[in-house]
Amino acid sequence: MAQDYYKTLGVNKSASADEIKRAFRKLAHEYHPDKKTGNAEKFKEINEAYQTLGNEDKRRQYDQFGQTFPGGGRPGGGYYGGNPFGQGFGGFNQGNVNFDFGDAGDLGDIFGSFFGGAAGGRQTPRRGADLQTELTIDFKEAVFGAEKTIELNKQIICDICGGSGAEPGSKINTCKTCNGRGRVVRAQQTFLGTIQTEAVCPQCQGAGQMPENKCHKCHGNGHVRGSEKIKITIPAGIDNGQSLRLSGKGEAGEKGRSGDLLVRIRVRSHAKFRRDGFNIYSAYHLSVKQAILGDKVEIETVDGSVNLKIPEGTQSQTKFKLPGKGVTHLNARGRGDQIVEVIVDIPKNLSRADKKLLEQIKI
Repeated sequence: MAQDYYKTLGVNKSASADEIKRAFRKLAHEYHPDKKTGNAEKFKEINEAYQTLGNEDKRRQYDQFGQTFPGGGRPGGGYYGGNPFGQGFGGFNQGNVNFDFGDAGDLGDIFGSFFGGAAGGRQTPRRGADLQTELTIDFKEAVFGAEKTIELNKQIICDICGGSGAEPGSKINTCKTCNGRGRVVRAQQTFLGTIQTEAVCPQCQGAGQMPENKCHKCHGNGHVRGSEKIKITIPAGIDNGQSLRLSGKGEAGEKGRSGDLLVRIRVRSHAKFRRDGFNIYSAYHLSVKQAILGDKVEIETVDGSVNLKIPEGTQSQTKFKLPGKGVTHLNARGRGDQIVEVIVDIPKNLSRADKKLLEQIKI
């Protein structure tokens, strides 16, 4: 029974060219025979489907005629012939295959990722891993910014060799295994036959050079386990849950190439202030007398105390705005506002005399 190419790739008939390409790449990586999850027959089916659906003209013919169109994917078809990989690799030579991954397109990318890629120069030294940590700061430090120092135990650049991996004063020689190329040619047996590929030199790890004497402290790795103090600049206006990325402050890698450090910020709550966006909210309690007659009161802000005029007849839950007394705008100018909500406290347990006075007042 002929296979349904759309079903093979797991896409709808209305799928775009990009959707088809993404589906093919995902499945090809999953079923590649060199992986534990590999399946040679499934891989052939996936490739056959993509060779048709990935080509605009062939896809149009397939949609019209199915697999019976001239040159279709059936065995012996004009384009594919008996080889399900068709012209995607440029043909086979008596079971021995040489791939040119530089022009092979999508299939070249996939095979290159498993077999070491096309002929090329030295491999870039491996970058160190990224790290994550949390830092707790005070409410006002989030408003105005701060400088903090943390200490992390991680892979750090070796202080003896400076990350080179060589003993100080030692000569750096050309790698004899790869003759300075950083890569070696290998012959690998696959279901396609013998494939010649290039891989990273196992001796120099792609550097093309080897120190005559490895560093006695890091043993040639360029990094060691240790403790590092890191200064962190907290920007004004940062909020709880936001993160800072510090480039090069993660784990040290080869030749000093360090990963990044991601710092997640936690902001302590404040007893009197609450933040919403770049505004700060607070409450102030008034007596009945202050609410009725009005008053001038001191309001606490993150900048200190300021005076606020309470007009006569102020109702409970009335809100007053203090412009520019909020949070600094993150990476921008200006600040939010402070919103003060007044709460009128109703007295309890009044004396008889107080009650009589209130009864005499016509409110």
